[in-house]
Amino acid sequence: MSLHSSNNLTLALDVMGGDKGPLVTIPSAIMAIKQMPNLHLILCGDEHIITTELARFNISPQDLSQHQQLSIFSTSQTVEMDDKPAFALRNKKDSSMRKALDLVNDGQAQACVSAGNTGALFSMAHFVLKTLPSVERPALISSLPTHDDDKHVFMLDLGANVFCDSHVLYQFGVMGSVMAQQVDGIDNPRIALLNMGEEAIKGSDHIKQAALELSENKAINYIGFIEGSDIFSNKADVIVCDGFVGNVTLKTCEGVARLVYKKSQSIFSQNLLVKLLTTLVKPSLKKVFKSMNPDQYNGASLIGLRGIVVKSHGNANSSAFFSAIMEAVKEVERQVPEKIKHSLEQGLSSQ
Repeated sequence: MSLHSSNNLTLALDVMGGDKGPLVTIPSAIMAIKQMPNLHLILCGDEHIITTELARFNISPQDLSQHQQLSIFSTSQTVEMDDKPAFALRNKKDSSMRKALDLVNDGQAQACVSAGNTGALFSMAHFVLKTLPSVERPALISSLPTHDDDKHVFMLDLGANVFCDSHVLYQFGVMGSVMAQQVDGIDNPRIALLNMGEEAIKGSDHIKQAALELSENKAINYIGFIEGSDIFSNKADVIVCDGFVGNVTLKTCEGVARLVYKKSQSIFSQNLLVKLLTTLVKPSLKKVFKSMNPDQYNGASLIGLRGIVVKSHGNANSSAFFSAIMEAVKEVERQVPEKIKHSLEQGLSSQ
């Protein structure tokens, strides 16, 4: 397999991952290469299935051998969505997920994108890529919408680590700060700890200790505690919590968004007068719901590793998986792992 070294950017895609696998990942890959002529994608998965899907876009096996932006890395296994992480790690060494990570580890790809089993991806990525020096645990980070249409907030950890001690939370704060700086271009991102209140006396001992560590690092713009009701208020650029709290918060937010959408649909279809009024405000409503659409925020990153790994929703559509690919591109271009390593080293030397 040729990796076409003339291309500046190479990503490995776990084509078989997610609820619909190649039916979503292949169209997303085509969208990405059309938008970025310098992008090369390695499609990891069942070669027969991949070539069949590519044929729908008029790309034959003969075309593929000469293609400058696509190549196939054939694999014999797939990590199923219900596979236990330990089982997948031991028994799925020739899976599309594992090989995509191996390509990053071997330096043949600069990032891996997968919509597969989150637990398996975390375990495999941790095993294959290892953490950066001085990073105790990698974290799952993603962006969420805020009240301001043109701004969002990063939140971590979203489920990779159920419990985190104070120093791990401190490291998450540093890593989140780097993401906000490099991905969003924020000069001095505001870092907050998610807590049960804003007062300094509230919260567990490890939350209070994490606050102390963050406040002592003068390179971090730590602003204090933030409550759940202010997650979307644009009071902070990065919100830090452990994986248990983060995952429950994220799922609750997704549930509330669906509830608001369904309630709105029900109200707007009640009678003729409401339907007429709805027609008038429909453009504004579309804009609101578009800003809350999770597809544009798809692409949670496993940060703290020696390579870039982006996790897409398992039920993502082509547009959402395309967003995850673009997130990986952005992190490669901004050299996020290197910047995290540098920031953590600076923080440790100043303590």
